[in-house]
Amino acid sequence: MRQDFPDPDLLHPIPATPRVVQLAPLIASQDAVANVSAGRFSYYDDPEHATGFLARNVLYNFGFSGARLEIGSFCAIATGARFVMPDAMHAMGGVSTFPFAILGGAFAAGLDLGAYPFPQARDTVIGHDVWIGMEALVMPGVRIGHGAVVAARAVVTQDVPDYAVVAGNPARVVRRRFPEDEAARLVALGWWDWPVQRIAAAIPALVQGGIAALERAAARH
Repeated sequence: MRQDFPDPDLLHPIPATPRVVQLAPLIASQDAVANVSAGRFSYYDDPEHATGFLARNVLYNFGFSGARLEIGSFCAIATGARFVMPDAMHAMGGVSTFPFAILGGAFAAGLDLGAYPFPQARDTVIGHDVWIGMEALVMPGVRIGHGAVVAARAVVTQDVPDYAVVAGNPARVVRRRFPEDEAARLVALGWWDWPVQRIAAAIPALVQGGIAALERAAARH
């Protein structure tokens, strides 16, 4: 019997549910945003502003720093989660943190923005199979590991290990979904890169089984 597989290029993947958008086709439709990327099937859920994700949820993305926001595949991002880009950062090497040069005129002539000692920008990287809760805030330059869970309203200021659950302000690891050695086995399997047919066949192992079941599913293919 022929089976239809979900389309990763469909903007609204769930019929009659405009609040859910897949990020890859949304980003592709807005060519001006060249420093944000998302893997297949990653989605954003918002009852009012789903298609406004790049303008409303990726903050201070002026492009000055050259840093990127990279979102992996199979990520679920809840309403109001936001990502702060490095252009939000102010120089702190002197007495004042005020960005005088942005006001132009004599302020800009006094010291061009290019001479400000801004912090070195890093890319913000969200791994694969990451669940980010409602109104979470991800600060610039952090890496959220594969399989991690970010609780609602958490403020992520530092890197999150693979398969960790973080909560709070600032976010702290409250538990590990899998011990470090098992998390490494899951990362090595890299199921998020499998063809959709293989993923579909492995869904029982992904949702109901453990690592051994997923390894057996991988071995069968």
